Amino acid sequence: MSAEHHVIDLVENDPQPARLAASRTWNVRLVAAFAVGIVLGGAGVGVLRSSREERQRNAAVSLVAFPASSGSLGADTDVVQMDGQLAVINAGPAPITVKSATGQRPGVQVQDTGQSRLVRPGGTTWISVKLRIECALAFESEPLSIRFSVETADRQVREVSYPVAVAGSAWHQGAERPCTILADLARRHGQR
Repeated sequence: MSAEHHVIDLVENDPQPARLAASRTWNVRLVAAFAVGIVLGGAGVGVLRSSREERQRNAAVSLVAFPASSGSLGADTDVVQMDGQLAVINAGPAPITVKSATGQRPGVQVQDTGQSRLVRPGGTTWISVKLRIECALAFESEPLSIRFSVETADRQVREVSYPVAVAGSAWHQGAERPCTILADLARRHGQR
């Protein structure tokens, strides 16, 4: 028998270094995938938050309104009917379309003429209205609540109200003379 010794080369034939290298590659890929997931997840949350904020902004309605002008149409006993203008300012962050404007309290009725108006953020529009004013009651200090039907940027129609001061307004000034004439006529007819 020969005294050959079989020598096993552990360095070259050992599959462990290959397994370690594969394992390290796998770990690096796993960490990289995890990091990409975190970045994409964060970006997704940011996009979702931004989208939600934009929807809220598009749904918001904030407006200011006040009587802008008037012109007499006619009078009967103690009632004056006039054309008028209502100024509407969009104080919200997105464009709105004012579909209608109406208001009523003792002594005053307001109805828009049916024309929709687009108002950009910070913009102003004038809505034509028909006014019915009872001279004896109209100019109390109580504001008139105007109800607006408004289409927002998200194409939803919302109802909002805004109090409008009638006493001392352009509508008051426009009705003052006809109301004075009506009062004078009533006094003259009462004296006879």
